[in-house]
Amino acid sequence: MSKARKIRFRLDEDKIDALETIAYNSNRERSSLLNEAVANYLDLQAYHAGMIKKGLMAVKQGRTISTAEVRAKLASLGRVRRRNPKNRVGRSTRYV
Repeated sequence: MSKARKIRFRLDEDKIDALETIAYNSNRERSSLLNEAVANYLDLQAYHAGMIKKGLMAVKQGRTISTAEVRAKLASLGRVRRRNPKNRVGRSTRYV
């Protein structure tokens, strides 16, 4: 494990309150939760970058299928329902 360094950043009060609640309920330090969250974020970004790279390589190699082929495959899997964007429920801003 590499040497730990201190950093400072701003965070909205509601997020700090939620973080403190989680820390209290889980009997953990805020810094431990933040370290875990940053590690998960970095892992996710690395995964996404890898998937994008893999997809671009597939395009360069000509390993793609047409929109019609995708629709046919989806139709063969069963009924495909389209979402109505007007009926979408927004993301919750509640953290805890």
